[in-house]
Amino acid sequence: MRHALIMAGGAGTRLWPWSRARRPKQLLPLVAGRSLLQLAFERLEGLVPPDRRWVCAAAAHEEAVRSALPGLSRDRFLGEPVGRDTLHAAGLAAAVIAREDPEAVVGVFTADHVIEPPGVFRETVARGYEAAAFRDDLLVTFGVRPTFAGTGYGYLELGEPIEGGGRRVTAFREKPDAKRAAEWLAAGPDRYLWNSGMFVWRATALLKCIRAYRPDSAAALERAAAEWGSPEWPDVLAAVYASLPKISVDYAVMEPASRDPAVTVATFRLDLDWIDVGSWAAVLRVQPRDEQGNACPAGRAELMDCRNTLAMSDDPSHLIVAIGCEGLVIVHTPVATLVCPAERAEEVRELHRRVMERHGRAME
Repeated sequence: MRHALIMAGGAGTRLWPWSRARRPKQLLPLVAGRSLLQLAFERLEGLVPPDRRWVCAAAAHEEAVRSALPGLSRDRFLGEPVGRDTLHAAGLAAAVIAREDPEAVVGVFTADHVIEPPGVFRETVARGYEAAAFRDDLLVTFGVRPTFAGTGYGYLELGEPIEGGGRRVTAFREKPDAKRAAEWLAAGPDRYLWNSGMFVWRATALLKCIRAYRPDSAAALERAAAEWGSPEWPDVLAAVYASLPKISVDYAVMEPASRDPAVTVATFRLDLDWIDVGSWAAVLRVQPRDEQGNACPAGRAELMDCRNTLAMSDDPSHLIVAIGCEGLVIVHTPVATLVCPAERAEEVRELHRRVMERHGRAME
């Protein structure tokens, strides 16, 4: 049967100070008053039934996740005691789901994206499910047609077609510099696609690859999964996770699998609008804007002679005012106020690191 996992454990540090440890970005009403997590859950409608949709997020956020997703079944939340990146979120889910449904085909989706139209998304993902359903040697990912020379995304390099309409992935390329990104854009979508970070595979196929490439992680995850639903589950999971390294599923599985002759890594192209809402510049892109390109999606703001400026406040009594600004991000919260050029929004992650070093938990 089809299952779906939404990974919602990211820290969202590039959206600091709006996104903080106690309220990560996937739970914030960033798109027309709705959270990215809600949008991700709703996008699966008609593709995977609600009772086979799972969410993996920080255990500390369980109450907030359940409040945002009243349709999430009681036993479909996987709470991580600490973050150990996407390998262990995806692997834990595969191990738990495989115990319940040994024939499970699992789609892995993120809570970071705005994707339109959802119908095209569902049609393409359904093809991925169909391709992976009967093969324990196939890992499916989804690539997005590049629309500009993006340096903030990883890329998929494509090889020959596979049965079902996908393309073999011959290499996973890291985030490029501007020159190489321009070259890959010019090569066209038949050669390079953006890596969406979304996948479909049989649960047993992923677990087989983790055993081959990361045997220590496989043993730990399967030990934890054996206690799913038991009173010992929280303690065993906490002990297991403490020993795991932080590593992404791309590094740990997808890259070595693309070089493994015993495994086929394939991609299906998503021909749609896809925005990774990972920075303030991306938040500005998904907001309704006035004639000057300004957006004020939360709180109150008065902008005079401003262009392409984002102004947000989570304090309804606080008014943001600005004159003559262009291409700025202005974000007010009770703990901090951020002002930066939108073109430097990617640097907020480094700024957050410095703030935490100097000001610590007061900024959480």
